[in-house]
Amino acid sequence: MTATQRPDAAHAVDMVIDALNDAGEGVASYDGQTLRIAGALPGDRVLAQPTGAGRARALSWLTRSTLHTQPPCAHFASCGGCTAQHLSAAPYTAWKQDIARRAAARAGFPDAPVDALVVSPPATRRRATLAAVRSAAGLVLGFHAPARNDIVDIAQCEVLCAELMAFVPPLRRALGRVLAPAERCDVALTWTASGIDAVVIGDLAHAALVPLAALPGLARLSRTTSADREPELVALHKAPRIEFDGVALEPPPHAFLQATAPGEAAIRAAVTAGLGKARSVADLFAGCGTLALPLARTRQVLAVDTSEPALAALDRAARAAGLGPRLRVVTRDLARRPLIGDELADFDAAIFDPPREGAAAQAAALARSDIARIVAVSCNPASFARDAALLAAGGYRLERLTPIDQFLWSPHLELVGIFVRPRAGRPPPRR
Repeated sequence: MTATQRPDAAHAVDMVIDALNDAGEGVASYDGQTLRIAGALPGDRVLAQPTGAGRARALSWLTRSTLHTQPPCAHFASCGGCTAQHLSAAPYTAWKQDIARRAAARAGFPDAPVDALVVSPPATRRRATLAAVRSAAGLVLGFHAPARNDIVDIAQCEVLCAELMAFVPPLRRALGRVLAPAERCDVALTWTASGIDAVVIGDLAHAALVPLAALPGLARLSRTTSADREPELVALHKAPRIEFDGVALEPPPHAFLQATAPGEAAIRAAVTAGLGKARSVADLFAGCGTLALPLARTRQVLAVDTSEPALAALDRAARAAGLGPRLRVVTRDLARRPLIGDELADFDAAIFDPPREGAAAQAAALARSDIARIVAVSCNPASFARDAALLAAGGYRLERLTPIDQFLWSPHLELVGIFVRPRAGRPPPRR
């Protein structure tokens, strides 16, 4: 029993934290149930109040474990951006690697080799979406508080790169002139080699954004009413420019980009190693070419994605770099129409790097294929485990798994899994 009732504290329980779950919450057992407590670490003894739905709120710490360290950010605990700054380095690394191991085990690969964690350093996050509201006290710009709609006004951020952090104060002042009282919006920011690429998300008129268009360091400003709609251009000072392993590209507004440059490089290295000697590769959920463009230097690549603007940017970049003959793009919604059967027959290898919800339909189709090597890239260990289980059912073996931490101090983790089909061939289809 790791929790006992305290008669001198109504509705409070004396708990000892047993473990840390994948969300970064402390876990304790009480009265036959498992309770999750934000901010608690294994070995902590806390006085906590059960709040229902398997959760409890820490009221005070009776004893702190040796796993604690001083969080580097003053906003930690109030800001929902980071959840694990209070966890010291070695236990933090072990926690992230355990997330990877548990994902592999849930997929049916409990003994899969898991590489050492690759960590993006602080101050390397090159894209982020900030929330803004004009309150009675002034403009508030930052990240949402944990599990609440409140916005924490950030004066510092240990994760954002220096260029994004320097852009925050002038953006705050400009939004103060743009937003009406109680009005809200989000601003998606991406640092590029030619300046900040910004997209305002909300019900703001084009003309109202004039103060933002003059911000120093801004390369391009766009607007959209919701994150799932294509943005429209407001102002262009300099074409945004990014490079994928030395191949230049002008991304469309609000294009997907890996969160950090070191994380992107680690993903590309793990994928390239996993492809082995494959000469013909299907890059599924290719985006604007993070992997497809560099791979096209030495291989034939088919890049498939649902975003026409992303693929158009990829195609232009490939042609400009002289890679056009090696790279072909196809617009297709792989969640509804995965590549199947004969469409996969000509490839030596396939990559899939889907959104957080995963690639269930495409993974199932790949599991029925004869492709020798499949590389799965995922930012969600839960959907990775589900998709990997589909490959396992089709006879694939997880050769190795690389965990890449480009979402520092958060529960998020990037995984690159290398799947191979044994030489004996694919098992007969299930009936």
